[in-house]
Amino acid sequence: MPMWTWFGIRRGKVTTGWPDAAGPTGQDGVLGLPRLDASKCRAATTACTDCVAACPSEAIVARPGEGVGLDYARCVGCQICTEICPEAAFGATHDWAFGVRSRDDLQTFGGDAGNVAESGREAQHARELVGFGKSLHIRHVDAGSCNGCESELTALLNPFYNLHRLGIFFTPSPRFADLLLVTGPVSAAMREPLLRTWEAMPQPRWVMALGTCATGGGTNGGGYSCHNGLEGLLPVDIWLPGCPPNPAAIIEALLLLLQRRPQRVHGGRHES
Repeated sequence: MPMWTWFGIRRGKVTTGWPDAAGPTGQDGVLGLPRLDASKCRAATTACTDCVAACPSEAIVARPGEGVGLDYARCVGCQICTEICPEAAFGATHDWAFGVRSRDDLQTFGGDAGNVAESGREAQHARELVGFGKSLHIRHVDAGSCNGCESELTALLNPFYNLHRLGIFFTPSPRFADLLLVTGPVSAAMREPLLRTWEAMPQPRWVMALGTCATGGGTNGGGYSCHNGLEGLLPVDIWLPGCPPNPAAIIEALLLLLQRRPQRVHGGRHES
């Protein structure tokens, strides 16, 4: 008997029962994105902008009279803000499920305009899902990623997460894909291939921005050869920040698209 067969029989079933049943997510003890407690921030009165100056991806912004705000779409989770804030307004957390339908929900300074606009689109999305079933086929496009997100995508297919059990599969052809999953800030060289992939997909078709580079440009977006992610390029249905987002977060976001899981982040605030 081959060694790997004996090892597999001895270990038994290793696939988690989550998310359909109780089971581990694989994220115990893993640091998530930081959380901003605006009540502790004194920037509005003391003009402290230490966190703004230290943020490598410009995810933290200051507004006169309002203090500072956090844009999770640009946050890389470096934790510098949690270390440098003199008031401990930024705190380390284990929050990892940050998939949202509207980019506005990733900003603590966000308004309701985007959510109002998204409500009609969400209703259309619900109509598109009628009769669609629980199966989903994904075409992934690397639009300039560092391969951090790709390593997490690969983990989805290991025995622990076993993405296929949820009826979700990757396909090499856009003509058989339902979802265009994009990583990277969209470099100049990948802009045209990305748009052509989108055009080749049949209706109904959806888009997911995966990772901080795709949701907000990350630390490299906005340069001479790089876009600030997918905003303004494609109609994004699901935004999932993180550098990179972990496999459990990706699964949550995919099930959010299929309306099989609730959204946990609203107005830049994570609901544990």
